[in-house]
Amino acid sequence: MDNHHKRRYVTSSADDDDIITNFPEDLINPILERLPVKDAVRTSVLSKNWRYRWTTMRTLDLQYQFSNQFSNIGAFSHNGFIRVISHIMIHHQGPISKFALHIPKEIVLDSFQEVDQWMLILSRNNLRVLDFRNSNRIYQIPSSVFSCLELRVLSLDKCIFRPPHEFKGFQNLEEIIFSQVNFRGGSVINLPQLKALTLFRCSNVNSFNIKAEMLQILRVDSCREDMLLRLLHSQHLYAVKVCLLKSLNELLRVTRFTFTIDGYFLKFMAAGKISEWLSHAKWLTRLNFQSVSLGDLDQLHGALCMLRNSPNVKLLRVTYMPMGLEADLELTSSYLESQYQTLFMLQSVEMIYIEGTRPEMLFIKLLLDQSPHLKKMIIRPRATVDAEKRLNIAKDVMQFPRASTKAKMVFVDPEP
Repeated sequence: MDNHHKRRYVTSSADDDDIITNFPEDLINPILERLPVKDAVRTSVLSKNWRYRWTTMRTLDLQYQFSNQFSNIGAFSHNGFIRVISHIMIHHQGPISKFALHIPKEIVLDSFQEVDQWMLILSRNNLRVLDFRNSNRIYQIPSSVFSCLELRVLSLDKCIFRPPHEFKGFQNLEEIIFSQVNFRGGSVINLPQLKALTLFRCSNVNSFNIKAEMLQILRVDSCREDMLLRLLHSQHLYAVKVCLLKSLNELLRVTRFTFTIDGYFLKFMAAGKISEWLSHAKWLTRLNFQSVSLGDLDQLHGALCMLRNSPNVKLLRVTYMPMGLEADLELTSSYLESQYQTLFMLQSVEMIYIEGTRPEMLFIKLLLDQSPHLKKMIIRPRATVDAEKRLNIAKDVMQFPRASTKAKMVFVDPEP
């Protein structure tokens, strides 16, 4: 038998056992917490002193890597997935700082009784980070979670969030990430340390009545504007994003100082549905118009309305979308020719995916003519625009009058 097929025998010496047994205490937990939970539990066979080491891990990550192991062996039965997690939770000793769990869609649950038990155990163990991902049916967060007063980060997916009537708030919570959460109740929740809030595709958001005076970052999708206005009053707020996407049922994402909005939000604005919000636009220094069609009079009107109400904007970026058959180029061109508004602070403009249509060119002309402090304008045509058309765009733009003698024109080749 050649060397390639010879069996190798590994022996363990007393010295090797001593190294494992006498491993520094301050390194054991960090090592265990970097292992998949399944492998961390297997360390119990290393030596007698390691038999229960895994039961003191401060981080329990039972998310996708863990659930995929069950998927690979077809063990998504109630007595498989649930039983293993219950075994881990029941045998755990000491505090649990972070608990991350994914409930896969493959498992059939008659109820979430066992999950409620895990949450109860967590509430007694000084939990600081709870990351609950749910691909199964919607789960109602039990009252025990609201007694986790040491929480710093709370991330929930596909849940019902109904705080007990007597619940006043999480005094230490710094970050919330809620996806597909259905809010119930309506009493005020005090979150004095909350700095970042993300809500994605949540429902009944007006029932999520929070007081968060330290809020700095706000990301909201698919929520009504009156709830949004309440949160904008935080004096520490510096990053908000607003973006309406028709294909996703008019999702809202909001921004302050860096404001990203798309054409459907501009139509929403043109209809006068968020006129109250425009009082906040005076703080904006950066505007990003995304997926905008200047062949749509409502979008054009909304864009100019935003510029009029944003006197401190220094950077403007416009990404165009192809104009459809419904575009009224004559109407929007006539509207642009009648506009006059000075943009005193505008210094940098970037125009992306232009096709050289008359409304696009008139919009560029308006910006050049009404921006006395403009330093640079970047123009990048769409890849479908041929070389001759790109050259004609450049020639026309170079002939437009400029309010700023320092304005430089930069023409960039389209992205492949």
